[in-house]
Amino acid sequence: MAENKQAVNYTEDDIRSLDWKEHIRLRPGMYIGKLGDGSAQDDGIYVLLKEVTDNCIDEHMMGYGKQIDITIDQKTVTIRDYGRGIPLGKVVDVVSKINTGAKYDSKAFQKSVGLNGVGTKAVNALSNYFKVTAYRDGKEKTAEFERGVLKVEHKEAKTTEPNGTMVTFIPDDTVFRNFNFRMGYIEEQAWNYCYLNAGLIINLNGKKFVSKNGLLDLLQRKTNEDELRYPIIHLKGEDIEVAISHNNEYGEDIFSFVNGQYTTQGGTHQQAFREAYVKVIRDFFKKDYDTSDIRTSIVAAVAVRVQEPVFESQTKTKLGSQNVYENGPSMKNFVLDFLAKELDNYLHRNPAVGDALKKRIEQNERERKELAGIKKLANERAKKANLHNKKLRDCKVHMNDDLPAKNKEAFIALQNQSTIFITEGDSASGSITKARSVETQAVFSLRGKPLNAFGLTKKVVYENEEFNLLQHALNIEDGLEGLRYNNIVIATDADVDGMHIRLLLMTFFLQFFPDLVKKGHVYILETPLFRVRNKQETIYCYDETEKQAAVKKLGNKPEITRFKGLGEISPNEFERFIGQDMRLQPVLLEQGDHIQQLLEYYMGKNTPQRQDFIIDNLRVELDLIEEVGGS
Repeated sequence: MAENKQAVNYTEDDIRSLDWKEHIRLRPGMYIGKLGDGSAQDDGIYVLLKEVTDNCIDEHMMGYGKQIDITIDQKTVTIRDYGRGIPLGKVVDVVSKINTGAKYDSKAFQKSVGLNGVGTKAVNALSNYFKVTAYRDGKEKTAEFERGVLKVEHKEAKTTEPNGTMVTFIPDDTVFRNFNFRMGYIEEQAWNYCYLNAGLIINLNGKKFVSKNGLLDLLQRKTNEDELRYPIIHLKGEDIEVAISHNNEYGEDIFSFVNGQYTTQGGTHQQAFREAYVKVIRDFFKKDYDTSDIRTSIVAAVAVRVQEPVFESQTKTKLGSQNVYENGPSMKNFVLDFLAKELDNYLHRNPAVGDALKKRIEQNERERKELAGIKKLANERAKKANLHNKKLRDCKVHMNDDLPAKNKEAFIALQNQSTIFITEGDSASGSITKARSVETQAVFSLRGKPLNAFGLTKKVVYENEEFNLLQHALNIEDGLEGLRYNNIVIATDADVDGMHIRLLLMTFFLQFFPDLVKKGHVYILETPLFRVRNKQETIYCYDETEKQAAVKKLGNKPEITRFKGLGEISPNEFERFIGQDMRLQPVLLEQGDHIQQLLEYYMGKNTPQRQDFIIDNLRVELDLIEEVGGS
């Protein structure tokens, strides 16, 4: 009863107002998404870099500045543009006063990336050190901050520097724990900026990035020309550009952009493209093809310019705008009208491309019909296997069906954190299951080694029980739209068998679900190889070098344990390895990597070239062990 409850005071003292930097530092996820350590391409440190660069891009789009210089020296980032430069009297305000900026007037920045005046303030508040210098008409103005607090405001001075703005920042290591920049991710950012701004030059640590042909260049770089079924279709119009082809891979590979922003989670423009493309193809061939037959194996890019875009979060990864312009056409009609005219015209002018496209669609149709009966039986087997009790220990994100309706923002935040560990054996899965966070972490237990999927057709996914149950656990049978976990983590033993299972799983994903890797969802869990301890301290070491350093530090012959398998790590120990300090190695495709060529080399027939590769790398490993005094 109420009178038995302990009284809780609720007075004026409980009401608190936070200033802008306190709020950003207290709730950084609201402004930059997840924090992370730099192992994922959407980690916060890359959002900080992007927020500053976006301002440079906006200047370029307005016709000011054709070059952006980016320097990353360990953990220090410097970005210099050659635009108009921040008005000198407003340098401090622009980077430290919330809701201050030039983009509220759509006439000044008609189709800008950022419109809410938060970007550089978030970078400022979440940096150990932040420095901004504006160069304008022979004068310069500099201000320096620490965690959003103004430390030094320099007086205006004369300069011979060309107009523009330079920002230097060091992310706060108390917010971004153990972070490191991965240049591969940053180079991808640079390329995307250049594809969407033909002629723009980005100098990144002395390396030049530039594109002359926009999205055509993007698809040429992302695909293997020998595997394309027909030449890339490249179409440009006012405020829209698309590039389209089909290859021999499974799934859909669509890159979408808004106002120069790579929308990794798609949005209204990407959905409009997918629907419009299907309608135009059906109309052109005068046949009611199945949607999946038209879009399977498509590789495409679509970019639109939108007036005052509305995104579903501050990190701008998903577009929510329903219209292209104020009082203008809907996104759906805008994209449909463009494709109905331009794509239809292209196919009429290029009948050979039309024929190749038709053959690809009809091949998809035949394969789909051949799989129909097998899929039905596989789905029944998955239900009988009682997936969610025997193979999968799910997380609460997917057990609360009402959460998306109750609190969409909370659900999106949890979904971004959602992780599934794929492991082998009862002991390893048992340890991870006991140590995991039940809110956001799930565990899938494999039984034995998977098949080598290289060169096999998708039929094997449904006929092989492990593959079938795994795709059901991930919910990716019909594409990535239903993906249940944002992070797919391969957690295997650090021995020969564990490495082999790791390779077989990566082959499975690359062969049948390559979009999972291309979109940055697949990781390798790094766990310690050694535990070095004495009575006072325990140190976990991830390689031979760390082990030697730990032995030297502890001295007096400490106890050394070599973990041969994940099952040997107790649940109490595992908590630290899959918690806040979890080390993940992303599975990345480097520039120029093409999936079928990679799989042929590593998972195909044993060739002399692969034998030489193994021997050469074994020599390097042995040299390293000898260098650190290991055995």
